[in-house]
Amino acid sequence: MTPISFAIACLAIVTLCYFALCAVSPFGDCRRCKGFGYALKKDRRGRLRPGKTCRRCRGDRKRIRVGRHLFNVAARLHRDGTR
Repeated sequence: MTPISFAIACLAIVTLCYFALCAVSPFGDCRRCKGFGYALKKDRRGRLRPGKTCRRCRGDRKRIRVGRHLFNVAARLHRDGTR
């Protein structure tokens, strides 16, 4: 097996695994707050305290995955085009 065909096979496997992950679990943890729902801040003693609510996920702690978002856009485009 040549290195190029091996790289293509590995890329195809990774892509199929990501699509399966998006189908099984369409939501992932928010990247900004790391799934906490708020920003962490330290008090004067250095202990971590909850700060403001995360602006990206609005405290829901979850976000839609990029692959699932692309699938939803494609499905919506197909649905609207066939009506």
